[in-house]
Amino acid sequence: MTVSTRTLASLACVALLGGCATFYEIPIETPLTPKLDISKFQRVLIAGFISGGSEDVDANVETARLLRSQLRRNSELEVIDAEVLPLLEIASQQARLTEREDGTVPDGFATAEADDPEDPIGEDDSMTEEELEAYETIFANVGYWRDLGEEYQNPLILTGSIYFSPHARSGMVTREREVYDSFGRRRTVPVRTYRDRRGFVLSPKFIFIDGETGATLYTERHREEILYDASQNTPALSSYFELMDRLLPSVLGAFSTQSIRGTRTLLK
Repeated sequence: MTVSTRTLASLACVALLGGCATFYEIPIETPLTPKLDISKFQRVLIAGFISGGSEDVDANVETARLLRSQLRRNSELEVIDAEVLPLLEIASQQARLTEREDGTVPDGFATAEADDPEDPIGEDDSMTEEELEAYETIFANVGYWRDLGEEYQNPLILTGSIYFSPHARSGMVTREREVYDSFGRRRTVPVRTYRDRRGFVLSPKFIFIDGETGATLYTERHREEILYDASQNTPALSSYFELMDRLLPSVLGAFSTQSIRGTRTLLK
């Protein structure tokens, strides 16, 4: 039998088998490694956030409310109803206590001269992102978080910092413009133009703490921005929620085991 004859015979056998075979699509689900092992927890406490930037949005309260709402729908953990902690004020008070004890205070903190508990950083509540980071020393205070956890039966604690601020950028942008040829036919072409754009930047840091030990289990940082034409007047709160929508899937992913769904084809 020649090579060509053997080849034709093999192809005929494959075709014959293919005509008699049945194909089955079998759904499969492949689990992904979770970001955080929460198997020991039955409850979660959204404690509050150190927030700064825009005064038009209370990022501490809004973030806590949003996460509680999302977790009630997307997590099996019991979400604890509690007052949102004013963490910026608490961190400032802890810094002043440190100052009284050793005569020093970390760079970036308000001094004891601005000792109004209702205004922990003085008359101007607007801080830069770098100034806000100075208050993050509170997250290393294991005793504080352990005491808080004991008060709520040792839950998983979600806290962190939220910086939400107006943002502006100028530069070349691409937009579509309609043009007509000599026959009146319409088409669109990309056009580069220089524009001033304004919007907001959101830079959150989510910190997961073991309420039993006070130790940090996992930290996740994000940064998102949204820009509009300078003539467009978009409310700060609307932009805040739009930016948070981009981050929520990642944050919620820490609370559950995610998986990839697909299919496999079986031949029978």
